[in-house]
Amino acid sequence: MNDDTWAVVMAGGHGRRLRRLTRHICGDERPKQFAPLVGSRSMLRATLDRVAVAMDPGHTVVVATRDHFGYYADDMAQGLLPRVLVQPADRGTAAAVLLAAHWISWRDPEATLALFPSDHFIENEPEFMDRVQGVAEFVREQPEWMVLLGAVPDAPEPGYGWIAPGAVVGKVGGDPVCSVFRFAEKPTRDEAQVWLAAGGLWNTLVLVARAATLLDAGWQVLPELTERLARIEPFADTDDEPWALKQAYALAPGANFSRAVLESGLPGLAVSQLPASVGWSDWGTPGRIVRSLRGAAVVPPWLPEAERLAGAIA
Repeated sequence: MNDDTWAVVMAGGHGRRLRRLTRHICGDERPKQFAPLVGSRSMLRATLDRVAVAMDPGHTVVVATRDHFGYYADDMAQGLLPRVLVQPADRGTAAAVLLAAHWISWRDPEATLALFPSDHFIENEPEFMDRVQGVAEFVREQPEWMVLLGAVPDAPEPGYGWIAPGAVVGKVGGDPVCSVFRFAEKPTRDEAQVWLAAGGLWNTLVLVARAATLLDAGWQVLPELTERLARIEPFADTDDEPWALKQAYALAPGANFSRAVLESGLPGLAVSQLPASVGWSDWGTPGRIVRSLRGAAVVPPWLPEAERLAGAIA
């Protein structure tokens, strides 16, 4: 990718819905992103390896929280992680995204940012990263757009965000990029059935945007949070940065990025549909894990436990 493209890997979630499974696998209470659910690699390591196919590790940032420090401290000490932004507290995904956008913009005001959650399973990683690269080129040429990657749904899944594509605004790899006509975060099952019948897409939360465009959105819909994070800039890369982060987060309002930003109806949000051959899944539940692994003919030793948990939850 170009030198102005940065990867942001989100690793601050608590993964409570998978806690029984990760406890079975690891014997402790670690969140799923630090558990080896893909072979011997943690979900975070698998995400970083995937991103490294196309992006410079020097332009890769992990956003984590201090509560989970024990799960990534050794990797940090051994230099196995890129730059880690350690949030002093969990204030929701909006704070994590906007902190990364601020931090990157202070170093590279023209930066394009690609956001990657760390709990995804992707069968065809090169094809996935090719699409991310194509979307980054589109954003570089049309910086007013923030582009989500949307997945073709196969069920009325209420646990995902849903995207209704609108007018075509460009192309990536011969496929259309569409404005987002409407966005709904985790609708009811009946509502999800309507979205499915209407041709809606699942939100992967893989987002490509100029850092400046993303921050403009933050100023519009989350001005208090955005302003508090902006106060960190004078202390960035100094010994006082942890103190400034703590002060910024102390009274910062919590917010979910999808609900606060994506669902707000702001202009400039677009979607690029992932090819079905990418084989994408968000591993938020045991059922999704079982479907992904069975489809890929991968049978880890803990799969029967995942199946048992999936059946118990269903």
